[in-house]
Amino acid sequence: MHILLVEDDAKLGELIQYKLKKQLYQVEWALSAESALEFMERATFDIYILDWMIPHKTGIELCKEIRMKKNRTPILMLTARDSITDRVQGLNAGADDYLVKPFAFEELIARLHALYRRKETNWEADTKIFGDTLIIDHSTYEVSRNGVSIPLSRREFQLLSFMSQHPKQILSREQLIDRVWGIDAEITLNTVDATIKLLRKKLDDPFPDKIIQNVRGLGYRLVVEGGK
Repeated sequence: MHILLVEDDAKLGELIQYKLKKQLYQVEWALSAESALEFMERATFDIYILDWMIPHKTGIELCKEIRMKKNRTPILMLTARDSITDRVQGLNAGADDYLVKPFAFEELIARLHALYRRKETNWEADTKIFGDTLIIDHSTYEVSRNGVSIPLSRREFQLLSFMSQHPKQILSREQLIDRVWGIDAEITLNTVDATIKLLRKKLDDPFPDKIIQNVRGLGYRLVVEGGK
């Protein structure tokens, strides 16, 4: 795993970099947003760890700038801000996960593994095409069905993306939580059902053929032909 750490606290940054390197990760450490952007231009990373409070430009502003550039590298926000409002702001800015200081290093490792696992699963190809029915473009986060553009939220897109990697396969709610939200996410099985319901409303309701099936007692599956 190649990680970019953006942290202006010298002692904490040095400690995190040291401990991650002991796990045999390759870690670059930037003290500011400007330095982080320079690293991003020079190399490709698997995960970004962004501190919220960094000089000149906040981690939230940096996160938004990364997403505006269509950079889909997973982002973990690292901050002392622990209110629900702060969490929502971080996730809405484009972050994939949020860890509050002080934290256990074991939890940081677990969250990094979860993000990396979802990255490998969700982004196998820029565009997936299923017959003449469904097109999923990972480079632009756009989805269309039968030529009709379908706007999705970030979470809906991640859910559809993962299901498209396993067409016709029954996926349990637990699997969807693990691969889309993260196994340690504080959500319930009802959250999965609610997100599926929203996805079906957009992806299935306007069309006669339904491609998201509920397999009673087992989970959900995406029923589409082909895939390339």
